[in-house]
Amino acid sequence: MTAKMIRWAAAALAAGIALTATIASAEETVEYPLIKPTRQEWSFAGIFGRYDQAQLQRGYQVYKDVCSSCHAMSYVKFRNLADEGGPGFTEDAVKVLAATYAIEAGPNDAGEMFERPRLPSDPFPSPFPNDNAARAANGGALPPDLSLIAKARAVHRGFPWFVFDMFWPYQEQGPDYIASLLTGYQDPPEGVEVPEGTYYNPHFINGVSLRMPPPLDDDLVEYSDGTPQTKEQYATDVSAFLMWAAEPHLDARKELGLKVMLYLIIFAGILYFVKRQVWRGTPH
Repeated sequence: MTAKMIRWAAAALAAGIALTATIASAEETVEYPLIKPTRQEWSFAGIFGRYDQAQLQRGYQVYKDVCSSCHAMSYVKFRNLADEGGPGFTEDAVKVLAATYAIEAGPNDAGEMFERPRLPSDPFPSPFPNDNAARAANGGALPPDLSLIAKARAVHRGFPWFVFDMFWPYQEQGPDYIASLLTGYQDPPEGVEVPEGTYYNPHFINGVSLRMPPPLDDDLVEYSDGTPQTKEQYATDVSAFLMWAAEPHLDARKELGLKVMLYLIIFAGILYFVKRQVWRGTPH
């Protein structure tokens, strides 16, 4: 065996060892979430889907009574609750809701800041004055703003599902994830240790546990429309509301999209028949 052949054999052996180590390292890497979200049935799913106004109103109630104690929605204004395609609150109801919260305003003529009731044009209030205060109150963790959370958190489904999604759009990854996370708290399995002050949740996208304690429980929020007051119902309602907050014009977008597709189909048909008429009798 020549020296060149020996070097080739040594290089091949080293490459094989490196490849084996890489595969072993990949097998040891844990991919989160440990359990992918359960696909829910949403009224706004599919090209014909629309928001359920009653569900959005219940979702807002869950956010207001439970989630707003830690999470802000800085990009949503009270007046948006009366927008077409949204929860459908009346303008008078929005004024009453907004006025229950105060906001710092000013300065006045004396150069001093003062508090006034919020107006429909004001955003939802933040539970903390700043991020440092939020971290201090939550063990160092910063509760995320929920305005766009339904779009910012999504678990990709992988092959072969993304192929089907190209033909029948699936845009509900965010609310599916939120609903699964809110109802997915469990006791850690044997042999799994979670850091102190955190809670095991195999649906969490960033690790094995998170600092947010289980926020929902049965009969936590009182519904006035007779809807079951269960943890699962609360989770789906608030997830739908957060989807609306992240994409408030979904209904209008889908309606416009259907009109455009219908127009293009008719226009293509007209072009086809015009072509047949113009070139009829012309040898090809």
